[in-house]
Amino acid sequence: MQLERGRSAHITRDTFETNIDVEVNLDGDGTSQITTGIGFLDHMLTLFAKHANFTLVVKAKGDNWIDDHHTVEDVGIGLGQALRQAFGDKIGINRYGHAYVPMDETLVRTALDISGRPFLVYEVEGLPEKVGQFDCQLIEEFWRAVSFNAGLTVHVDKIRGKNAHHILEAIFKSFAQALREAVRITGSSLPSTKGKLD
Repeated sequence: MQLERGRSAHITRDTFETNIDVEVNLDGDGTSQITTGIGFLDHMLTLFAKHANFTLVVKAKGDNWIDDHHTVEDVGIGLGQALRQAFGDKIGINRYGHAYVPMDETLVRTALDISGRPFLVYEVEGLPEKVGQFDCQLIEEFWRAVSFNAGLTVHVDKIRGKNAHHILEAIFKSFAQALREAVRITGSSLPSTKGKLD
């Protein structure tokens, strides 16, 4: 897949546990190529790209014979680093974004700030241990890795919901919609009274 010109980045991350390659374009078209070796994560990242309207390529190989933790977290680190690079100088961005996403019985809210000051509040209670073979607690680790490496202040709240797949899907969609709003160009100056976002 050839990425369009615009606010884009390409990150590679190699460790003894994983090999991660991430390309992102904030001014893309919602298309993606995702291969992480973890079907559920592939599905979630495809949704994320579509609803953020980013172009996203993620290729990952990890020690999944141990478990999925290293791959999920390192993909989050790579995506966060790519996003931070793609934000560029942040001139003219909206900076803030929030989104409520319903999915059947589920309602999730994500609010975020491209602040340069990383923080994650993740209030998602009552999930089962697994969705299929996927460990649900890894989603919090994923978003923590994204938030801290992208320099985002993020609040994710499950307002209601019972079905774990619905809840996790709504989290990815609401995060995507909030980030899409935050990176939107709405002006010509840095949106900060102190003159920097870091």
